[in-house]
Amino acid sequence: MSERSESTAEPFRGAAERAWEQWRTERLRALCAPQGNLALVETSWLPDGERPDLEAASRALPGGVTLTTVRRTDLVTGAPEYAVRRWDAASPALRAFEGVETYPYDPAWVLEAEYTPVEGARKVPFEHIRDNGGSRELVVPGDIALTVGGTAYTLSAFDDDGTLLLVFGDPTNGAETYGAGRFLFVPHDGESRRVVLDFNRAFVPPCGFSDQYNCPMPPRQNRFHVPIEAGEKRPVFRDGSPAH
Repeated sequence: MSERSESTAEPFRGAAERAWEQWRTERLRALCAPQGNLALVETSWLPDGERPDLEAASRALPGGVTLTTVRRTDLVTGAPEYAVRRWDAASPALRAFEGVETYPYDPAWVLEAEYTPVEGARKVPFEHIRDNGGSRELVVPGDIALTVGGTAYTLSAFDDDGTLLLVFGDPTNGAETYGAGRFLFVPHDGESRRVVLDFNRAFVPPCGFSDQYNCPMPPRQNRFHVPIEAGEKRPVFRDGSPAH
């Protein structure tokens, strides 16, 4: 590499690394928020056909405790199910939380990929961590094709409120990183056939911070054969394990 190209690359890398450090700061702030992942202490599913009444349920709540609702589809009947979620700004997990172990920033893990949109609403089954082996179909608006470690992959990123969310696994899971896999948001403008996967921003899914989440698991096509040594590894708690 010439001296000129080095001098051009270094400021770019510095800006990218500073942006990553800012992302980490914002990520930790979100995790520790009053309704961040660490604050979720209870998810109470209601009987079939019943809908939550937050106004009634919120009466006489202690300070720092808030309620929200969540909806899912019954795996057998397809009917909607509703639950009330309880958030505690002073939860045991928040009190024990010390941070998230993370790989150092590495620009080599910022990879370009080809995005091919899929006509219609294609759904792909994703197994979820609390469904005892059952799967839920999620809309995958397109395919992401890239090569990692000499192997070509076609990945399925589902639509998460208008953003592509990649749920992936790799050989670091359970050894260095969270055992159930990790998540990565993939920015896409809705038109371009090119996307960038910045694995430095791979993150531990919500279920790594509270057992009240039902996180999707990496499907077969999203499991890399080489270690993805970038991004978050796993949460760190004072007692060595999540305190839910």
